[in-house]
Amino acid sequence: MISLRKAKEADLPIIQAIGTTTYGPTYVPLLGQEQVDYMLEKFYSIASLRQQLIEGHTFIIAQEGQKDIAFVSYSRLDEGGHLAVKLHKLYVLPEAHGKGLGKLLMNEVRDKAIDLGAKGLVLNVNRYNKALDFYQKAGFKIKETVDIEIGNGFFMNDYILELPL
Repeated sequence: MISLRKAKEADLPIIQAIGTTTYGPTYVPLLGQEQVDYMLEKFYSIASLRQQLIEGHTFIIAQEGQKDIAFVSYSRLDEGGHLAVKLHKLYVLPEAHGKGLGKLLMNEVRDKAIDLGAKGLVLNVNRYNKALDFYQKAGFKIKETVDIEIGNGFFMNDYILELPL
């Protein structure tokens, strides 16, 4: 049985482990090892994850039995006077793929966004990430194409997707 829990600071090593385990196989073919190493340090170091908590990101961990197998993170976002929720991260360990965890976690965030009175759910996804199909099947539409400089000469070449609520 799958259960969900809101992560605490003590859970950051779990989030880091799931993130780093899934990030490389997803992004090395798209971005190369050097950029992936840079991004893992920038976004998945314990210090960075702690800062995300301080900035208001909520992390939800999915576990099956006693094993933590996936997580999602989100935060409130004020978009021109309209409240939205931004889905920042959604990662499922490879051995847990096919169990519906991505959909479960995304729906959990959608429900939290509705409870907050948000008008939409937004996220960034790499333009070449196969997860784009997953999000579009869930009803997200491409709102914008962006190239975000993240330092060290690297860019995130993303779509901004939106799901109206």
